[in-house]
Amino acid sequence: MEKIIHGILTIFSVTVIRYFVLAGVPFFLFYKLLNKWYGKAKIQSRDAGLSDFKREILQSVQTTGVFAVIAFAVMYTPFRNYTQLYSSLTDFPLWYLPVSLVPSLIIHDTYFYWMHRFLHHKKLFRLTHLVHHQSTNPSPWASYSFHFLESCTEGFVLVVIVMLIPIHPVVVIWFTIVGFIINVYGHLGYEIAPRWLRGSFLFQVINTSVHHNLHHSKFKGNYGLYFRVWDRLMKTEHPDYVKEYDRIQANRFKAPVNVSQEKQTQANAAALNSK
Repeated sequence: MEKIIHGILTIFSVTVIRYFVLAGVPFFLFYKLLNKWYGKAKIQSRDAGLSDFKREILQSVQTTGVFAVIAFAVMYTPFRNYTQLYSSLTDFPLWYLPVSLVPSLIIHDTYFYWMHRFLHHKKLFRLTHLVHHQSTNPSPWASYSFHFLESCTEGFVLVVIVMLIPIHPVVVIWFTIVGFIINVYGHLGYEIAPRWLRGSFLFQVINTSVHHNLHHSKFKGNYGLYFRVWDRLMKTEHPDYVKEYDRIQANRFKAPVNVSQEKQTQANAAALNSK
């Protein structure tokens, strides 16, 4: 039992430190150091308060505890024998190591989309997901701000991933870091996407900070985590998303949206939805 407690506390400590670094640095930069200089990129004009930040941090620390227990169970208990986790780097080609990160993110996005929609059911929302939606104007601290039951549901994706694909523990660590960084971006409260993204195919596929921020302010639509794909296929993307994104970016770069570019983007979207 002592070894179990020590193992969980070790994972918890590392996860908490990672949370404060990866959420704290962007928070300090955008909400303290660069808030006036980068104000044009702020998605919502109003500001969240200190009480909001405290609530988000406390709930996020609770979530890291839940994630630590799940990670320990997956990695260091007999349950590991039923997974596709592998320890030796020679079990698969070295090129598979970074490549396996891609399906892990795709699996997570799919899992998250359907779990997220399920949590928005009117009978479940007030019991669990409302805690996360207390942050109607989210900050980086809100990235892990979940109800205890939602934390369990969120963390269970690790079990799904290790059951579905061969994956090395190193890639599991990469997955948690990359996933959290993207999650922080989604809750940043500022849009930092480069200007060129709007005219690229990537805009049709990946989420932006505006995309998830709109979910927090409207409480409906935009259920995806990393990608727009499921929202577009299931027609759950908020109808004001592109318009809102263009408004923020036009204000940020002080340049009008290219009309021909907008028409081409709409044509690409129509083609994608028709498939």
